[in-house]
Amino acid sequence: MNTLLEKLDALEPRFHEVGTLITDPSVISDQQRYVRLTKEYKELEELMAVRRTYALLLGNLEESKDILVNESDPEMREMAREEVADCERRIPEIEEQIKLLLVPKDPEDAKNVVLEIRGGTGGDEAALFAGDLFRMYTKYCETKGWRLEVSSFSEGAAGGYKEIVCSVTGTDVYGTLKYESGVHRVQRVPVTETQGRVHTSAATVAVLPEADAFEVSINEGEIKWDTFRSSGAGGQNVNKVESGVRLRYNWKNPVTGTVEEILIECTETRDQPKNKERALARLRTFIYDREHQKYVDDIASRRKSLVSTGDRSAKIRTYNYPQGRITDHRINYTIYNLAAFMDGDIQDCIDHLIVAENAERLKEAEL
Repeated sequence: MNTLLEKLDALEPRFHEVGTLITDPSVISDQQRYVRLTKEYKELEELMAVRRTYALLLGNLEESKDILVNESDPEMREMAREEVADCERRIPEIEEQIKLLLVPKDPEDAKNVVLEIRGGTGGDEAALFAGDLFRMYTKYCETKGWRLEVSSFSEGAAGGYKEIVCSVTGTDVYGTLKYESGVHRVQRVPVTETQGRVHTSAATVAVLPEADAFEVSINEGEIKWDTFRSSGAGGQNVNKVESGVRLRYNWKNPVTGTVEEILIECTETRDQPKNKERALARLRTFIYDREHQKYVDDIASRRKSLVSTGDRSAKIRTYNYPQGRITDHRINYTIYNLAAFMDGDIQDCIDHLIVAENAERLKEAEL
């Protein structure tokens, strides 16, 4: 008996069970459970569809081999020979697909993200590079059809950003962008350099999965709100209306037991209620990220993944301008199309990282 087919057959009763549960009114009224079960149903549905194709191919292969053994008609034999070749080509491909689908997915992958970019060592040049990275991600998000909205930013003295925080919404955003977390190093001649010497500076990128409202417990009565007038471009309204919001919240760290004050500002829109809503979403994400970090650390210590460790201090990539070179240190990936890469053409690098992580996941699951 085919072991992969056995594994898939064993999942069929659960598929029918979950299909019944998601139509149960008591389950629908429990938002957290309903969301979890509909996600499971979608994953099982995909496996059941692949199972049908796989079983059909195995059946066709057996039937065609039988024709080759027992049939004397040349035309029938030729058709059977072609069918055997086609099945033998497609079966290994679909087996790889099944193995990947059977490996438990990161439950965060489907989430939207909060993207934070901060200029690191290197002063003005680091802020300029942070600005370049922000532009790169903006262009990439456009190609994916994702929506990117800036929550807050602090500009560098010579341009770029000391830090910029934005939200990215779309399909499987965290599952794609999570590989970008870490230290990005740049080697180039800064605009301020008169001798033409190459300098090295860095910027850090943090990609945080956005928390759902029911995943984080916040006592909204304890939030202290301030409002202020936004500054910057935006016409006469900007300095007259207090649309900017600032929240302060005392959060107790469940690991250390210490209480720390969280301060979040939002001037994203000219609508104060919308800014409040977005500041709250960022607060939830911040707390969720801190509480979730323990889970990430546990996984990283077990897996020692080279690809997405969750370690934001790890140097992941070098952008070398004199050579027009990009090197991703986690998978020894090097290409010489820096201009296109900085224009948002980063999918090939992300694809290589996904392949490397999938190989690790399969090895770990021993499929």
